[in-house]
Amino acid sequence: MKNIIITLFILVISPQFMMAQNLNKANHLFDKQAYIDAVKLFLNEDTNSQEIIQKIGDCYYFNTKMKEASFWYKKLLTSFEDKVNTTYYFRYAQALKGTNKFSKADYWLNKYNTKMSLAPSAIETISFFEELNKTIDRPYIIHKTSINTINSDFGTSFLNNQVVFASTKKDSELYDWNKQPYLDLYVAELDTKGNLLNSKPFSNSINSKLHESNAVFTKDGKTMYFTRNNYINGKKGKDKNKITHLKIYKAELLNGSWSNIIELPFNSDNYSTEHPALSTDEKQLYFASDMPGSIGSFDLFVVNINDDGTYSSPKNLGATINTKHREQFPFISSANNLYFASDGHFGMGGLDIFKSEIRDNKFSKPLNLSDKINSNLDDFGFIIDEEKETGFFSSNRAGGLGDDDIYRFTQLKRFYVHGLVQNKNSKELLPGSLVTLFDDNSNTISDMIVGQDAAYSLEIENNKNYKIRGTRKFFNPYDVEFSTDNEGNINKNILLVLESYEDAEKKIVEENGKIQIKINPIYFDFNKWNIRPDAALELENIISILKKYPEMVIEIGAHTDCRGPEEYNLNLSHKRAKSVREYLVSQGIPNDNVKSVGYGEMQPLNKCVKEGICKEEEYDINRRCEFVLLN
Repeated sequence: MKNIIITLFILVISPQFMMAQNLNKANHLFDKQAYIDAVKLFLNEDTNSQEIIQKIGDCYYFNTKMKEASFWYKKLLTSFEDKVNTTYYFRYAQALKGTNKFSKADYWLNKYNTKMSLAPSAIETISFFEELNKTIDRPYIIHKTSINTINSDFGTSFLNNQVVFASTKKDSELYDWNKQPYLDLYVAELDTKGNLLNSKPFSNSINSKLHESNAVFTKDGKTMYFTRNNYINGKKGKDKNKITHLKIYKAELLNGSWSNIIELPFNSDNYSTEHPALSTDEKQLYFASDMPGSIGSFDLFVVNINDDGTYSSPKNLGATINTKHREQFPFISSANNLYFASDGHFGMGGLDIFKSEIRDNKFSKPLNLSDKINSNLDDFGFIIDEEKETGFFSSNRAGGLGDDDIYRFTQLKRFYVHGLVQNKNSKELLPGSLVTLFDDNSNTISDMIVGQDAAYSLEIENNKNYKIRGTRKFFNPYDVEFSTDNEGNINKNILLVLESYEDAEKKIVEENGKIQIKINPIYFDFNKWNIRPDAALELENIISILKKYPEMVIEIGAHTDCRGPEEYNLNLSHKRAKSVREYLVSQGIPNDNVKSVGYGEMQPLNKCVKEGICKEEEYDINRRCEFVLLN
């Protein structure tokens, strides 16, 4: 009887005991961030429990299984919306974006912002990116790379003509978080077309049995900073929960080998520091961390690298950059732009890549790089060679080979017509000249005044017809028509050779401080202004030149001598100048190309400014008609 009772007792308590053991193990695995193993056990628990539903959703969320995560978060918020931490509104929105359900995601993100007393987003994801794309005239073009594996490959960095990256290529113990091998650093050759070739392990002294990723190198290639699990000299460090965090290490290249590996002083066993990035002058080191004082789960920080090799205390980059969520993977470009990944700034979903300009140690508002490069999952690890307008980033987007993949990008290229403006005869440069670019309908596209180097550069597009014109005062304009194609014959170098009117025409001279068309004097009958036949014959020289140079504009200036009343002379000169202008127009010269001014006796060429002080032939000099070039 006693044995029967004991047996019955064991049968009663065993299921309860087993269930308790299962839950304890599941929670232990969850706390260790072994999410794949943990979720298998949680699914055997009471899936109507708020705690269990949350943790199942989190296990999927942290492994980017957004379809599964959104299913469990929906169940969580349907049953426990008023009880859950507001963070789950945000995570549900991110999970929905990860499954392309943007309208629902926008709804929950707006609820999250309201709950958190943040500025309501009131932004619809699709319309946000449609408007953003209108402002981007040179979008990124994405190319797949050949170095990816079926697992994780990410975190590129430039090293001379090579690229260093993290990969799970090796056959090793599996990492509990995602059941993939631990990461090592690899290096690949970078060819002239931007392709990555011949990848191999980076260095046996750097790679360990745990994770290495995200290295950055000084310009001389002799110092590196990199991310590694808390592991040095064969010893693994853990926090009180037995979690091995990430740390940043420094190494030096000595005699061709990486050595002197040390951890940086702002590391800790109790939090992670990761993803080092150097400033352009290499006097600052940026990184991501969840250290105390962080605004969100991970923030970006910076330390000064002192001349003696020590480091300042970490400084949080502040609320312009950091949010209540994740900011990671910083990179500082040669143009002093900060690129980083964030899921806290408004984006497509998951981590998006953002850009912020650094000016006077201040950061501009981050700009999303748009859905031309960002996807609805995680996009991160952006690096760029701004001179070559190419670079790399990492993503776990759909269509990749494995988990995280490395992608190469180029920017939609700018093409230019450029060259110099030169004097045709003397070969001298002509600074101050105007260069104008026209389309095939003679509409002005752009123009510029060349500087002291007389060089111009104007942007053009492929598959277009253009005309470029050089103009300068007192020079004949010079036009060149050209076309671009789609086969590489796009950039143009065109020398604009301008000839001065003085060099081109013997009748154009500089006289009395004016550039003018010099012809024999034309005469008018006394107190008359009609064009006489002998005057018309001389004016044929003016007509011929104006028709030869249709851009030329002249001023017809009529002058009298000083004899007679001043007002009479002024009126007479006006009438004579106007008469000449009307004659030229009657012979086909455009109205706008001829101006007429009567100067009367105001601009004598000699000292005959009073009646009776000069000979007749001296007064004749002042009675004249001048044809002065205005352009």
